[in-house]
Amino acid sequence: MSVSYFVRYDIAVADLKGFLERYRKVHVPAVTSWPGLRRMVIHTPVDWKDPFPVNRGRAVLMAQLEFDSEEAMNRAFASPERAAAREDFKRFMTYEGTVTHQAMATEEVWRKGK
Repeated sequence: MSVSYFVRYDIAVADLKGFLERYRKVHVPAVTSWPGLRRMVIHTPVDWKDPFPVNRGRAVLMAQLEFDSEEAMNRAFASPERAAAREDFKRFMTYEGTVTHQAMATEEVWRKGK
């Protein structure tokens, strides 16, 4: 079982396209230099329709960072590469809203056969 660290951006930003472009070009390389990081996935919203009433999220970006273990994740958090990524985070364009961080155990419970 692996560990995933999620960073969720529930934000409003004047230039979302520019924000996402900078995120991909500058912040992703900073994050992917972390020791022990095995995979990074970014999720962005799509237009979707659900015939049932649901509480729609407002995130404009969710980053998923995957590690082999909690220990590997915690070593990455203590690294100079993580410190550099946090410094880059301080240089993001101005936004309003909330950025949340959460680590969770990752367990694939089903996958359709190929």
